Amino acid sequence: MTRSSLRPFLGVALVVLPAVALSQGAPRDVWGGVYTAAQAQRGAALYASTCASCHGDALGGNDQAPPLAGGGFRANWTGQTAAALFTRIKTTMPLDNPNSLGAAKVADIEALILSRNGFPAGQAELPADPGALDAIAITQDKPGA
Repeated sequence: MTRSSLRPFLGVALVVLPAVALSQGAPRDVWGGVYTAAQAQRGAALYASTCASCHGDALGGNDQAPPLAGGGFRANWTGQTAAALFTRIKTTMPLDNPNSLGAAKVADIEALILSRNGFPAGQAELPADPGALDAIAITQDKPGA
């Protein structure tokens, strides 16, 4: 092949390779619809039975438990990943029985927390895998806003 005959292939590669990289788990944030509405609904039922007694029905926290919604939550978690929040919930909650919730339940509760903080739902469920969650940044402000 000659150099000039390779040009069309180079052009295709320059378009296709970045698109492939983005589709294979490139970093994203909580503003990109990282959970489903159905998952957040499941999380609401779990939250009511395992979390609300300490963090409150409205996720507002109290003297002994931090808020899981609102400005305080967003300020505390901005700059961290969904994996960090997942791990915190999984390994330390509920306080009277840490590490007793399975990964799927923790992901559902995290979906509820994201929902109550105004982050939009999407088409795919929040994964119950810390490795996958590590690519999702928690950011206080919507990009481009």
